Amino acid sequence: MEAFFDHLRARNPNFTVSTARQYQNSLRMFCDFICDARYGWLATCQQRFGQVPAQILHEHNSVTHVTEFDGRPGRRPLTYEEVQALFDAADGRVEQIRARRRKGALAAMRDSALLKTFYAYGLRRREACGLDLADLRHNPKAPDYGRFGAVFVRWGKSSNGSPPKRRTVFTVPEMDWIVDVLGHYLTEVRPRFEVGNHPALWVTERCGRLSKRGANEAFETAREAAGLPAELDLHSLRHSMITHLVEFDYPERFVQVLLSRSQGVHDVQHEPETDRNLRGGGGYLPPSITRIPGRFDACAAGGDARLVA
Repeated sequence: MEAFFDHLRARNPNFTVSTARQYQNSLRMFCDFICDARYGWLATCQQRFGQVPAQILHEHNSVTHVTEFDGRPGRRPLTYEEVQALFDAADGRVEQIRARRRKGALAAMRDSALLKTFYAYGLRRREACGLDLADLRHNPKAPDYGRFGAVFVRWGKSSNGSPPKRRTVFTVPEMDWIVDVLGHYLTEVRPRFEVGNHPALWVTERCGRLSKRGANEAFETAREAAGLPAELDLHSLRHSMITHLVEFDYPERFVQVLLSRSQGVHDVQHEPETDRNLRGGGGYLPPSITRIPGRFDACAAGGDARLVA
């Protein structure tokens, strides 16, 4: 057993502790099944092979869950400057592609809005890629946000064999710039994909739903362009949103219910950063350096958001 997992780690440097634990749990349950006399496998194996199966995974040779967070140390939330750099890099790709007269500018504009949506609502990959147009909801307490007052997540993380969990994630004032980002995407970008009546919010040039792999590639491309550490991944945007909401002085219980009904803030994360002056609205991000003609300044706050000439 030890040699098998050493082989997996040697072939895949990214093989994590949590993945090893999941593998071992699956093997342990299978061994429990074939070793249970109620299913008759013991007698069958004895009759056919002259041997009986045995449980091979025990406490002394299994990965145990002894810490609350066992992810890779390099995974962390992005700082405010890194969030800004990531968004600027995603916006800048549009002008770079247009300047080279190459295809892909439309997809780059979609990817820019996608990454900002990941951050503004703290979504997981499956949650964001599974969004439909019908999942954009009004919030009667924030009528100014229109149909972008909340998103209804129908593909939340499952647990204990249950179906995907559902929750509603409201647009908070500190992220109100996402209203103009999504509005611009739905009115100016998505219709140009010509997907007809396709229900998906995030679509591709082939008139299909954007995959989780496509979302990963969008983040990795922007991350490399921004010069950010390779340890950061798409899920880091969710970590960042959680950490920043805590820094905005939202109660932990509010963040917990907003982003996951089964987890607390500290189940996910990190110590909040301090000593940072925050402005109202979405103003924790400085004015966008990269402003693409014909697009909203996605980093402006509230009424400051405008279409750049």
